[in-house]
Amino acid sequence: MIAVPAGVRVLIATKPVDFRKGADGLIALVREALGEDPFSETIFVFRSKRADRLKIVAWDGSGLVLFWNYLASYCTSSDAMERF
Repeated sequence: MIAVPAGVRVLIATKPVDFRKGADGLIALVREALGEDPFSETIFVFRSKRADRLKIVAWDGSGLVLFWNYLASYCTSSDAMERF
């Protein structure tokens, strides 16, 4: 589990993104589509089209951090994936 410090914003993209994008591509999306500063104390969460993967991008003060995870390992039914 990742603990989020108090005062840190978490922005979750409501539309899926192209998961071929790396950290630089996602940061460009943050700047262009969201109009946000990717180097602020904000955590940006993106999901894949199938909603089975997440990418989380954050600035830790010294560089960009990209977390990537499959959600399928945490879901027990296809209904849970469809609701996400």
